[in-house]
Amino acid sequence: MHTDLVAALDIGGTKIAGALVDGHGSILVRAQRATPAQEDGDTVMRAVEDVLGDLAATPLWSRATALGIGSAGPVDASAGTVSPVNVPGWRDYPLVERARAAAGGLPVELIGDGVAITAAEHWQGAARGHDNALCMVVSTGVGGGLVLGGRLHPGPTGNAGHIGHISVDLDGDPCPCGSRGCVERIASGPNIARRALEDGWRPGPDGDTSAAAVAEAARSGDPVAVASFERAARALAAGVAATATLVEIDIAVIGGGVGKAGDVLFAPLRKALTDYATLSFVRRLTVVPARMGTDAGLVGAAAAALEARANATAAGV
Repeated sequence: MHTDLVAALDIGGTKIAGALVDGHGSILVRAQRATPAQEDGDTVMRAVEDVLGDLAATPLWSRATALGIGSAGPVDASAGTVSPVNVPGWRDYPLVERARAAAGGLPVELIGDGVAITAAEHWQGAARGHDNALCMVVSTGVGGGLVLGGRLHPGPTGNAGHIGHISVDLDGDPCPCGSRGCVERIASGPNIARRALEDGWRPGPDGDTSAAAVAEAARSGDPVAVASFERAARALAAGVAATATLVEIDIAVIGGGVGKAGDVLFAPLRKALTDYATLSFVRRLTVVPARMGTDAGLVGAAAAALEARANATAAGV
């Protein structure tokens, strides 16, 4: 019988996924609702409550001892609030308080979605066995999280490792975050496609202008598509190398939709990394694709809840 069982939520701008997860990282029960992202905050919360209600309706719910939440951010774990950029109805929304009530008083652990994916990759995926790692999600945005000294390092508010908003081009394009030349502004999927279109790339007959379409064109040798991915790769390499220099990570794991581009991204990224990771203690840094796929957010939220519960137990709380 699995004794370590926790509930998990993965909250994003498109869907709200929920699960009951055991101490080995296996998902035993699932539930999901679409995110009513453009509705008011309480309407979004009702979708969260519906997911938790579906989980609570199963016999295994009685064995859940905690709830882990990985949410699009920014999050503020210290205050228990979230302000996802893509959910405008949630601004400083008291998610922890509301989720705790909906979950029957279970203790709640809140982390950002990038940190959740990091927890999953460290527990079950490509960063397993590495004590110091950066895990990144390169998709519509660019997020990430850190493992330091063998432990997840979410930081005081749950946002540590948010590499997408490291500036790698001091005179670069303005970023929606308010800074300039951020990794996200160069290397996210929409910005890879934007740059390719601005430089003269044209989509095929289907009119697909996504980063995936640019990646396909790059695989076929289109020079503008290749150049757009190479530029993104350089931005990622600069951000990864800066992180490695600061905290001595030895592996960077890259997932998300852009990460699925394969060698179109990873070949120029690894090449560019040799230009940025130049100090002796970062030259052995490796970059690898993520392994956990679409369940990473749920598994990572569960991992964070399990770790928080173990820490509380050790502290006698």
